[in-house]
Amino acid sequence: MIEVRNLTRKYGDYTAVNSISFTIEDGRIYGFLGPNGAGKSTTMNIITGCLAATSGTVTVNGSDIFDEPIKAKKCIGYLPEIPPLYPDMTPLEYIKKLSKGYKQRVGIAQAILGDPQVVILDEPTVGLDPKQIVEIRNLIRELGEKHTVILSSHILPEVSEVCDEIIIISNGEIVASDTAENLISQFNPSTITDVVIKGDADAAANAVAELDEVKEVEIDDSANDGTAKLVITSDDDIREKLAEAFVKNGILAISMNLSKASLEDIFLEVTSENLHMLTGKTGSQNSIASSAKYEETETVDNVDEIQKDAVNELYEETSEEGDE
Repeated sequence: MIEVRNLTRKYGDYTAVNSISFTIEDGRIYGFLGPNGAGKSTTMNIITGCLAATSGTVTVNGSDIFDEPIKAKKCIGYLPEIPPLYPDMTPLEYIKKLSKGYKQRVGIAQAILGDPQVVILDEPTVGLDPKQIVEIRNLIRELGEKHTVILSSHILPEVSEVCDEIIIISNGEIVASDTAENLISQFNPSTITDVVIKGDADAAANAVAELDEVKEVEIDDSANDGTAKLVITSDDDIREKLAEAFVKNGILAISMNLSKASLEDIFLEVTSENLHMLTGKTGSQNSIASSAKYEETETVDNVDEIQKDAVNELYEETSEEGDE
């Protein structure tokens, strides 16, 4: 349905999108993820014909978005990050004084009104209340049954719930692309089991370490109540074997909690690595909050400021030529 090849967009000396290529297939829902300033909205604006590319090609249903824009755009319904509504009209005419959430809903309605083959939604649940978010997620699933959908969102659990495939972009480059399950298996296949035991923590750790599936065992004995926690890294769910090992060695296991890597973990890992390659900086890959990373990325990728600088520079050059 959509073919993107070697797509590049520059603002002066700054490269917002750096020679990216990917394919969007019919009848699937794609999640488009990346930190602030990573190039997501720029890419979406180019795909929809709202922004010119510096180089590269985009074809929509066989039509080049640059050479045959009208034909290509007929296939697309687009909700930008800021809905393109008419604020000088009343709600009955189009929606003058609606809340942000209702404006977002009108923007979504506008995007799908023409029953397009491709629906591109940039942060569709921003400003919505929890009930509306659930409704929009259900709507996206329904759209995916008959349409191709590209969804950009910072709410990673939302993407995991509704998307068939995920594309992660960082610093203008695609750093990962696959299903959520495959990404988790590829980047972090390990399983973590937290076990609270009562008794000798060292003996419990030694018993666990004898299992072939166990990669690492860490002990946290800071509770001061006679219990300790073992953090066990393994290739798979081995709770049954752990229970057998504890019984065999006379160790009382109070609780076991299994966890695997989430899409948030993968997102932080791949975007942090890409940021480190660019700047030599890295953040905590164990943090789920990710606020520090967004701050770092914004410092490096402040696209708005770079765009303004580029425009000012071009204006100054043009003015000097005019003076001459």
